[in-house]
Amino acid sequence: MEIYDSLLKAVHDEYDTLRVLKKSARGEVSLVRHRESGTRYIFRHFEGSSEVYQLLLGLSCRNLPQIMEVGEKDGRTALLEEYVQGDTLGEILEGGVLTTGQAKQIGRQLCSALWVLHSRGIVHRDVKPDNVILRGSEAVLIDFDASRIHKTAISEDTKILGTTGFAAPEQYGLSQSDGRADIYALGVLLNIMLTGEHPSRKLVGGRMGRIVQRCTRVNPEKRYKNILHLMEAL
Repeated sequence: MEIYDSLLKAVHDEYDTLRVLKKSARGEVSLVRHRESGTRYIFRHFEGSSEVYQLLLGLSCRNLPQIMEVGEKDGRTALLEEYVQGDTLGEILEGGVLTTGQAKQIGRQLCSALWVLHSRGIVHRDVKPDNVILRGSEAVLIDFDASRIHKTAISEDTKILGTTGFAAPEQYGLSQSDGRADIYALGVLLNIMLTGEHPSRKLVGGRMGRIVQRCTRVNPEKRYKNILHLMEAL
């Protein structure tokens, strides 16, 4: 509670808001700049649990943004996050599809990010072009607002979140989503990087097509067992 209040006060007193990046009924995401150092950060303030962000606090992984500070009070979360500068994968794909080599490199880096999340029990649940930033040659997976902790005691997700076309079938309440939901979304993303289309409309050919097909099986049991198996296949 103290961290929440002190973080709100610090952002008000010591930072300038450069622009609001996203705003919804749940909260907003802003790009802010520390007045003294000039360093830019992402400030998130939303209704919901800080559980996922607390697990990522202080973690260093080049394919994930660093979470600097997190506070929660009365069901609202405030946090300061590293600002990752670069173009989103969605912006890059507006210029055309990628080569197989490029798609595989990005795919492997996203597997690395997802392995870090999955090893902490976190399911991202919203892997898509707009949530991947290319910082030079590094792919960084951002935005954990739809993420959740996998809990063995429950049978389905408490909230249906994710992006249509990328969300695995189990995210619609069929069962509880685990790391294989992210494998599904990454399979869709690989296909879009290579064809510009969802695999249900146009499947990439050859070995990459077989990888995409396995990722996007309706039954999670028939997908890759875990993200490291997919990384190995790539």
